[in-house]
Amino acid sequence: MPDPIIEINNLHLSLVGGAGPVNILRGIDLRVEAGETISIVGPSGAGKTTLLMALAGLEPATSGTIRVADTTLSGLDEDALARFRRAHVGIVFQSFHLIPTMTALENVALPLEFAGDDTALERAAAALKATGLAQRSGHFPGELSGGEQQRVALARAFVTKPALILADEPTGNLDRETGKMVMDLLFSLQQEQGTSLVLITHDAALADRCGRTIRIADGQLDTASGTSS
Repeated sequence: MPDPIIEINNLHLSLVGGAGPVNILRGIDLRVEAGETISIVGPSGAGKTTLLMALAGLEPATSGTIRVADTTLSGLDEDALARFRRAHVGIVFQSFHLIPTMTALENVALPLEFAGDDTALERAAAALKATGLAQRSGHFPGELSGGEQQRVALARAFVTKPALILADEPTGNLDRETGKMVMDLLFSLQQEQGTSLVLITHDAALADRCGRTIRIADGQLDTASGTSS
């Protein structure tokens, strides 16, 4: 059997607040196969975004192990984690996280340029074309609609052809019609590239588009969840 894209064992993650440590994740076990699409649902404060940040190497585990794309994240320094993300992970945030002083083309090219790719601008242009934004490549984020900005963010996430896409409420700042268009595009790119997808959403219909839905509450996975939709 091929190695899974994600393997989490007994993950605990605590963050220090004003009143002391707060246990956010409490004994998470999760396996995701290569090419699989899963949605993570649960109430606000359940630990969904923290789990996603841990998968990206942006929040260190307090204990337990996280292995993503054959890389064990514990013990890696910040430089190694940055290289891991560039090589294996694309992230789509609710708030787009585009650099306002860069054009759409420059935003998409950025991860390739960090990786030293001499063809960064050409590949970024092709990625924007695939999202229907070739004609907007020279525009800055402030000149784009919310839906266009999220499509730029999708192009940036997929341009490196990552093994894993992490999406945190990607339609949260969009109206329903625009959100559906963006998600149609996300799933189209995911299927085209065979990328694994972990999607956080409060939208039950959107969660059902994934092959499996995981429910999390109070920092723990619901043992009854995890079946195919």
